[in-house]
Amino acid sequence: MKDIFFCGVDVGASATKAVITDYNERILGYTIRRTTTNLGELAQEVFKEALDSAKISKDSVKYIVATGYGRENVDFADEIKTEISCHAKGGRFGFKDQMGPMTVVDIGGQDNKVIKLDSNGKIINFKMNRKCAAGTGAFLEEIAYKLDVPLDEIDELARNATRDIELGSFCTVFTSTEILESIKTGETKENMIKGAFISVVKRILEMETLEGIVVLTGGVAAYNPLIGEILEKQLNVDVHIPKNAQIMGAFGAALIAKERYLGKT
Repeated sequence: MKDIFFCGVDVGASATKAVITDYNERILGYTIRRTTTNLGELAQEVFKEALDSAKISKDSVKYIVATGYGRENVDFADEIKTEISCHAKGGRFGFKDQMGPMTVVDIGGQDNKVIKLDSNGKIINFKMNRKCAAGTGAFLEEIAYKLDVPLDEIDELARNATRDIELGSFCTVFTSTEILESIKTGETKENMIKGAFISVVKRILEMETLEGIVVLTGGVAAYNPLIGEILEKQLNVDVHIPKNAQIMGAFGAALIAKERYLGKT
């Protein structure tokens, strides 16, 4: 089985990812690109780049599963699956030998997903915030833009906050106005960014009760682990951010690809 490989492609609202795994469910290669308007072409490109990263040929990939909001555009995929299924599969992977329930929280570019699993990894409930970008990656991007700071520096800046402040609104538009007013009063960028992180956590906690092992997936958690630490304090439980958290949807899709292939052979 050493020459059998699988692929997951996650066409997200902000980023598109592809992951190549082997029969032993190890990640051999992956790629992440910012999502553009031509989703089909982008999916082809990230697939090729993931193959190059894994140093394998296209013909060696036996099954491909696509997920994400643009999954219908991945015309070379053998099957499509929802983001809920794929993030649940990827998020649980590192904890599959542990008993008890689990909650997987995916903080995405445009929406958040709270997925509850039973002790066998079966999805028993999920919730998504589809109405607006409150508490998502887009929310933090807008905050960084208003404060004129690089997005990849906001976690470090938030760690230097001198006090916790609470932003009065979850709405991206209203919060932007609030931040401009805070700048006028001399509030520090560090305190305002941490306030935005606290808002993200509050939004998640409002969506659903988090039970059991809590795992965060998605690029927001991957690049801003302080959000996980704030959530830990709120819940008083360990919050886990897997290695390569940003590609957990694509990884979960690749794990499902293996299951589907073996089920057909």
